[in-house]
Amino acid sequence: MGKVQLWCWFSAKFLQILPVTVNLFSGAVFINQALQWDLYVAILGLLLMTGICTVTGGLAAVIYTDTLQFFVMITGATIVAVRAFIQVGGISGLQEKYMQAIPSQRINGTDCGIPKEDAWMILRSWDDPDMPWFGFLIGQTPASIWYWCTDQMMVQRLLAAKSLSHAQGGTLFAGFMKILPIFLIVMPGMISRVLFTDEVACVDPEVCMAYCQNPAGCSNVAYPRLVLELMPTGLRGLMMAVMLAALMSDLTSVYNSASTLFTMDIWPQIRKEATVWELMIVGRTFIILMILISIGWIPVIQNLQGGQLFIYIQSVSAYLAPPIAAVYILAVLWKRMNEQGCFWAMMLGFLVGITRMVLDFIYRQPACNEIDTRPVIIQKVHYMYFACLLFFITVISAVIISLMTEPPEEFRLIRTTYWTRFEEGDRDDDKDNFEMRRNVDLQEKVRLNDMSHEEAGDIDEEAQVPGVIEEKTAVFYLKKLGNWFCGFNQNTQDKNEEVFQHLTEIASLRQSKRDKIVLNTLLVIALAIPVFTYAYFSVAVKKLEY
Repeated sequence: MGKVQLWCWFSAKFLQILPVTVNLFSGAVFINQALQWDLYVAILGLLLMTGICTVTGGLAAVIYTDTLQFFVMITGATIVAVRAFIQVGGISGLQEKYMQAIPSQRINGTDCGIPKEDAWMILRSWDDPDMPWFGFLIGQTPASIWYWCTDQMMVQRLLAAKSLSHAQGGTLFAGFMKILPIFLIVMPGMISRVLFTDEVACVDPEVCMAYCQNPAGCSNVAYPRLVLELMPTGLRGLMMAVMLAALMSDLTSVYNSASTLFTMDIWPQIRKEATVWELMIVGRTFIILMILISIGWIPVIQNLQGGQLFIYIQSVSAYLAPPIAAVYILAVLWKRMNEQGCFWAMMLGFLVGITRMVLDFIYRQPACNEIDTRPVIIQKVHYMYFACLLFFITVISAVIISLMTEPPEEFRLIRTTYWTRFEEGDRDDDKDNFEMRRNVDLQEKVRLNDMSHEEAGDIDEEAQVPGVIEEKTAVFYLKKLGNWFCGFNQNTQDKNEEVFQHLTEIASLRQSKRDKIVLNTLLVIALAIPVFTYAYFSVAVKKLEY
């Protein structure tokens, strides 16, 4: 394994731990609000359910459960949104009442707790502390490229598609569904502030502590509060199932992806002749390790997210994701990019990003009524602008270092850049990987064949001692039970040739003319709808007067 692969792996692990921990914390907050359970008891319950689904299923189980949970989530969230809008008189009623949602207990002499005049604008002035329009366009883009183009959780699902057209179609469908949260989650959250103003919009630390055990604010409980107060008993249980399904869907996806990365990239370098059964055990064990690390990070999230969990995860992604996005774009678009340039540019980018993240942890954002005494680089440079700066630092470093070192070997450019994506030559490393995988497969088939003979009773005469036979039989059935529990069987091993054929078909990038026309048309529509939404809630909404 090269330096770049190793560093990318560690970077991916760190970036995967963050959303896992946020999901655990947010799920625990919902359970705490609904059942009044202790935060860590709720987290352990979530982990138990998620661990069983992931360990016993693998990728196939994750994909099937994700698909089922998607329909449950959309249905439940739609019911909540409809009932919430009815309560406030639709969008027009929400626009009027939101600006009047001021908590009764405020800090004297300040405007803390008063809704901002631009609350209905998505893209605001360039120096806005929440959502600067220019910072959003140039700073959020690198984080989005990292998540949608390079994150293992996304890549793994696309590689599981039947063809390139299926992969693109699934991505477009996900893009259309990403339009819904503004109406199913964001606006219902605003309605929650209207209906439960004193709780959701609290500004006094003592009051917030009494409501949600968080002196920084209670915006994190807005949606759970809406569900628990607005829905009848039966639908309340449905929505609890929806929330848990959403969380488990994310957790199982991340755990399965993390396990795959470690099992396929790291462990074969440690044990080059590891059997498939061994890889399966290692992968399941790594999931347990990820769970333990996630639990250990939760107190950090609890103390540092400042009452706005979503802003926390976006800011951390802005500090860590741009280096990955930068080297990914360069590697795809520039043939001269090499391993040295990639590795050292990522090292520099992560060093700069982690430095900013640590400074953010040390110099906390002051409360509404406090004077901001943070360093200028923290106080004046929004995390979105910092993400853009970090992106270009990485790009410039990668270009300079690549030009100063040896260019990549020609065979490594085959089908790995935009300009060479249709080349049909053989890659030397593909042959090596195929041979290594085939050797492992042959060894595994021999082992499985021996196990089948043992099960059938084909044992040496020297072994026909009653005690020994019973011991072997017990061990054999214990292994068989473990294989069944973890989803491993001989049929899975026999499908490797089909898998290689499937990957070859995907790598060909062949599409019919009809598929291209339909997918490109849907792509234009998928891009046009968000552009219209951003324009409406950033320009047209300015004309609203309160």
